[in-house]
Amino acid sequence: MKIVVLDGYALNPGDLSWHGFEAFGEVTVYERTSFTDKKEIIERIGEAEAILTNKTPIDEEVLAAVPKLKYIGVLATGYNVVDIEAARKRNIPVTNIPAYGTDAVAQFAFALLLEITNQVGVHNTSVQQGEWQESVDFTYQKTPLIELQGKTLGLVGYGEIAQATAAIAHGFNMKVIYWNHRPKAPQAEWAQQVSSIEELYQRADIISLHVPQTSETQGMINQETIAKMKDGVILLNTARGGLLDEAAVAHALNEGKIFAAGVDVLSSEPMAKDNPLQGAKNCFITPHIAWRPLETRERLMNIAVDNFAAFIAGEEKNVVN
Repeated sequence: MKIVVLDGYALNPGDLSWHGFEAFGEVTVYERTSFTDKKEIIERIGEAEAILTNKTPIDEEVLAAVPKLKYIGVLATGYNVVDIEAARKRNIPVTNIPAYGTDAVAQFAFALLLEITNQVGVHNTSVQQGEWQESVDFTYQKTPLIELQGKTLGLVGYGEIAQATAAIAHGFNMKVIYWNHRPKAPQAEWAQQVSSIEELYQRADIISLHVPQTSETQGMINQETIAKMKDGVILLNTARGGLLDEAAVAHALNEGKIFAAGVDVLSSEPMAKDNPLQGAKNCFITPHIAWRPLETRERLMNIAVDNFAAFIAGEEKNVVN
């Protein structure tokens, strides 16, 4: 069987192995494939019977040009890069990787929050540059320092990642409230479900987003919803960049309505040169790395192999169409 990996670098920059797939056939790995050049995508798939993609789009036009294709494995949880209906019409199963990075993403949400509240990097740089040696006092601070104990964390969405984030917050003696589009019983007595998202906006000191990007959630953090939040709120986004109206968030940061924002995802990735969040006051941006610890990527790879092994055995595992 011919297997083609269209954009393998993100998952495996060289510290993992594709040997799990090599057990099933001839594997060709491309580190990157153009997202916009359909001719290149089609040529690289060629006569392959199975492909693996992370962000390379597979649409109706591509599928029509590769008639030997029998399997599409998405190397991520989100699978909107594939035209699911077009694949279904051709009886091509599409699989994804659910729940592989729950703890890593929850950890990263708090990494962003702790950077905002304590700014270890800023203070380490100050010390390394000799400022402590020159200080007349035994202590000093370069930025405001914020204690999390007693603060209210508001979780928008209450899936597995949000629940893991809630558990970390509880360890910091924070209050935890959450809103979910469908009512969901709290997993612990210290997590409180609020009656509306407006109530969450009004009560939370820190708001962390954990919902998928859909037509309903696109731009959900905007000028109108920001106005409902506390002055000086902290905003975290490790979900999807399109949840934010980035211009509205940048304006609120610069005006002080939002004290700080920590975002690992943007509406356009890589980051557009004119993204309004770049240079916004107290905005901490990382390049979509919450999912990237080695352990997490190993887990993703193993699930991807298991999905494919099930397909070869005539079974379905994590099939989304």
